Amino acid sequence: MRNYLLILLTGLQLLCLFGTAQQRDETSLTHADTVTNFSAFNRSLAFAGVLQTRYVASLTKGVDVNGKNFDPAADPKGIRNTFLVKRARVMIKANINDHFSANILANLADFNGNASNKVLENAYIKYSLNKYFNVQAGQFRPFFGIEDALAVDIIRTLDFSNQYYAFGKNGWQSFQVGLSVFGHITPDGRWKYFAGVYNGNNRNQSTDDDDTKNLYARLETTIAPNFTVAANAGTGSLGGSGTGNAWGGDATAKIDLSSKWHILLMGEYKSGSDFIAYNSSSLTPKPGLSQFRTQGFYFFPTIRYEYKRPRVRAIEFSSRYEYLEENYKQNKNPRQTIIPNVSLIFADNFYAVLQLGIAIDLYKNDIPLTTAYSSNLAYAQLQIRF
Repeated sequence: MRNYLLILLTGLQLLCLFGTAQQRDETSLTHADTVTNFSAFNRSLAFAGVLQTRYVASLTKGVDVNGKNFDPAADPKGIRNTFLVKRARVMIKANINDHFSANILANLADFNGNASNKVLENAYIKYSLNKYFNVQAGQFRPFFGIEDALAVDIIRTLDFSNQYYAFGKNGWQSFQVGLSVFGHITPDGRWKYFAGVYNGNNRNQSTDDDDTKNLYARLETTIAPNFTVAANAGTGSLGGSGTGNAWGGDATAKIDLSSKWHILLMGEYKSGSDFIAYNSSSLTPKPGLSQFRTQGFYFFPTIRYEYKRPRVRAIEFSSRYEYLEENYKQNKNPRQTIIPNVSLIFADNFYAVLQLGIAIDLYKNDIPLTTAYSSNLAYAQLQIRF
């Protein structure tokens, strides 16, 4: 009798264990369809950010830290060196469940100057059905190049490219308000798509400035291991300028020379309508919008040494070369920029980085008392992610 009782108790215990295991499986990702309420499924809240502080010094007499030429006799207060906080970003990401999430990113450093239409950067809601279809609505950066695809809190040199800011102020890049969809085209992720519609009059605006919406698309493919190419195209307007267009292409490649040495290569070209120049033009008769264009390209090679010491994880050597022509059909004055840079990485994934370098700006024609003036700027920059 005791043996039968022992067998019965053992069987009941196994059934309980089996039932417990089944209960745990019900909420796993592989059996998600058995969940009866997804209201708080995988709900989480995360905080992150980046702090970027720097010291800059103009190495060119008569040029201030913002690259503007000044007359030392007439303007003795021209500032040629300063400490400053460039970015103090705080990000909040909330996962409502396994499909819905929200992202808010603010740059508190914008309060140092004129904070109008600044400070708030990302503010969007994202819906992820699967890896093939994701949609986000609100304020975000349209995927229109390499710098939009990279994490906003990883800056490998002094700043983003001059091209990025030139196209951003014309509504083609940077933070915009609208709707976008993106995802994989193939299961292995070798082909990806990005597309969207947005106002095109830049961030933190209460409404659009005209009834024309900007449209953009990006197609990206990995044609070989660690080698990706992409094409971008878009149409839009700014301030009732009429409909213009922008297009370009980019490529990234990573080459592993050894377990310690790696090379990262990035290159990009863009051409687009210059709405700012068109809207401010006083030419009579005024040329059409097609005669106001911006174009540029840059090449950004980086050599990384995996030092892997307890306090110094890696060292990067880079030198970005950039060629930019704003409104080149009406006022041709190309700008070349070379930025040699050394990064000492104290924590993996750029969580603590000290960067040293020089930004060398060369204009074909120097224009006195403006920022279109050749100059050299030395910098020491410390970045902390958290």
